[in-house]
Amino acid sequence: MKPFYDIHTEEFESRALELFRYQADRCAPYAEWVRLMGVKPEGVERLEQIPFVPVELFKTQRFYSGEEEPAKVFTSSNTGGTTPSRHYMASLKNYEEAFVRGWEHFYGDVSGWSFYGLLPSYLERDGSSLIYMVDGLIRRGRGGGFYLYDHDKLLSDMAADHGPKVLIGVTYALLDLAERCPDLGECVVMETGGMKGKRKELSKSELHEVLTKRFGVERIHSEYGMAELTSQAYSMGEGIFRTPDWMRVLVRDTADPTAISRRGRGGINIIDLASRDSVAFIATGDVGTVTEDGSFTIEGRIAHSDIRGCNLLVQ
Repeated sequence: MKPFYDIHTEEFESRALELFRYQADRCAPYAEWVRLMGVKPEGVERLEQIPFVPVELFKTQRFYSGEEEPAKVFTSSNTGGTTPSRHYMASLKNYEEAFVRGWEHFYGDVSGWSFYGLLPSYLERDGSSLIYMVDGLIRRGRGGGFYLYDHDKLLSDMAADHGPKVLIGVTYALLDLAERCPDLGECVVMETGGMKGKRKELSKSELHEVLTKRFGVERIHSEYGMAELTSQAYSMGEGIFRTPDWMRVLVRDTADPTAISRRGRGGINIIDLASRDSVAFIATGDVGTVTEDGSFTIEGRIAHSDIRGCNLLVQ
């Protein structure tokens, strides 16, 4: 197979179908899921016919298509004491290619940026793919670093940095910092990860209104990723996310997960061609809208009881 990043828009569907058949053959839990969904891989001719794995199944199943033992196992946050998901990575080089090329697709050369990470809930546990990504960006960039709770040093270091810089923070930690109302000037402020049970949930519009006002910036950027994915989508404002060329977002009917469309509102399904050695077809727990140009917005979460069919592979 060609590298995931070596792709033209018009060939995405054929590349996705090729990867689907490869994973349906090599990954036993995915093959079983495809069978349980009543799908014959050789009969799948469109993206909408591919069976998407409910993200919850990464908690119980070893979705891995690699030939060698995994180089790394990333795990999800287990807010509330739930079982974490596991993403088995055959190659960290492949992951690094995805997050570097994904960043550069939207923001330009990594080496021109400083990266400041305010990600306490991720730093305080092992196995975070987000920490690995931000650390990789820091090492390739102009400077920056991680700041657990030392807001004074973070603000001092950022004030002394007069070049392009990004503050990427878990949502609740950005709100903690924002209470000091620091003027961050030309800094890109990027939120990710949500409240993690630390604060009352806010709508994206409410959150961004608070952060733009208190940080003195024009807009809030966002990163959309998860442990079960290899790649990330980014929003440069207003909660409108876009994907790199090797990702696509579809929507499913929340009452019928086999009813999948390329546009409209529903449960968010993601195809990530960089996830060659796990499963590239994921039905997330998010609800959103996908527009004609392929961009998407996230409106909230689907209640656990609405995720249909997850119990089929639990035993």
